[in-house]
Amino acid sequence: MVSALYVVLGALFLIKFSIEVIRLRRQYRVAHGDGGFSGLQIAIRIHGNAMENIPIALLLLIMMEMNGADIWMLHLCGLLFFAGRAMHSRGMHHGIIYWRRNGMLLTGLSVSGMVIFNLLFMPWDLILTLH
Repeated sequence: MVSALYVVLGALFLIKFSIEVIRLRRQYRVAHGDGGFSGLQIAIRIHGNAMENIPIALLLLIMMEMNGADIWMLHLCGLLFFAGRAMHSRGMHHGIIYWRRNGMLLTGLSVSGMVIFNLLFMPWDLILTLH
């Protein structure tokens, strides 16, 4: 199962981003919210944005695999998606709009590609059959 690799990678991204938020909360002694610290605000948004994007992308990737996508397609979508996530994180952390913008572009293109593949190759005859 190729998609399992990307599920694990997604979990690692989320763990990394979560640990960064925890580290900054401890550093600034902030239990709730961001305490007005911009570094913590950014880390919270990086984690939040990942939580908003990673689960749906992974579901789409798993569906692609179930719908018979070639291995190269799964790797292409998975690699583009996580390259986008890494670029977005780097851009947010270092204030580099180019990385942030292109990271979101890669994320959006890979998710869109997965949606289109799944719409085209979904077993519609089974789905639309009334029992």
